Amino acid sequence: MTDRDNANREELVEILRARALSEGPNKMAEFLHFYKHEGPTQPFHGLYSPSICIIAQGAKVVRMGEEQYRYDPANFLLCSLDVPVSSQVVEASPEKPYLGLKLDLDPSLIASVSVESAVAPGRSDAGVKSIAVSRLQGDLLDAFVRLFRLLEVPADFNVLSPLVLREIVYRLLVSEHGPRLRQMAVYGGNTTRITRAVQILRNRFNEALSIEDLARDLGMSASSFHQHFKTATSMSPLQFQKMLRLQEARRLLLVEGLDAGGAAQRVGYDDASQFSREYKRLFGDPPTRDLARFKHGTALAR
Repeated sequence: MTDRDNANREELVEILRARALSEGPNKMAEFLHFYKHEGPTQPFHGLYSPSICIIAQGAKVVRMGEEQYRYDPANFLLCSLDVPVSSQVVEASPEKPYLGLKLDLDPSLIASVSVESAVAPGRSDAGVKSIAVSRLQGDLLDAFVRLFRLLEVPADFNVLSPLVLREIVYRLLVSEHGPRLRQMAVYGGNTTRITRAVQILRNRFNEALSIEDLARDLGMSASSFHQHFKTATSMSPLQFQKMLRLQEARRLLLVEGLDAGGAAQRVGYDDASQFSREYKRLFGDPPTRDLARFKHGTALAR
């Protein structure tokens, strides 16, 4: 690690300390989100969108299917598809809170920078996972710090941040993550088909879908579709759909106040016992106990 990298990491901590004033998420711009936690968290189940995530202080573990990714100030996490995950802050304290951020990635920006830099999207059917962790250093780290400095002057941020965003995308495109990033902007081939499949499953997760029919509609054999989908998401299409169903069911229980039976039906379960078993397998408790624990924790926090 160079002196420049060390200085940039220290500056990043100071910037986020000043900006992330409240516990949890702190939205700084339409595409930029800061997070602060003063202690380790319980696993959070949700959907990761295409983004790059970095940490100034602390550490986090993200699980996608059977894969686990840990990252910290020395590493960043890159996500190139909408995928259901669980994430957990594993290093944080009141004295040294977890300070992290997420930068949303725009596929149209990636396509534009690819063309301008002669790193054309083209066809890329290489099997790459949709999440990866890599070292954060050098020019990429420097670009992030310069982006955050711009927050000090809103007028500067509005005018100059698009330029720094293009640099960040370029740095990623010419790195080892170029194929992973280009799969967000690629036209044609199996990558596009898997992206379409993810969108279909997200929009119709509560329906009884035939994977064979879905593969045929995408112009793929069932075996090829299953293989490419699992390579990208670390889950089979049915496991992916189940994760989406259970995450939405939990939101309906905890946020909208539905009972377990109503939530199960809303997300496509006909068998209440199966729903309860699969809910417990993912979240650690059956629906009613999970709801009671959530209400108890909310009451204690007041």
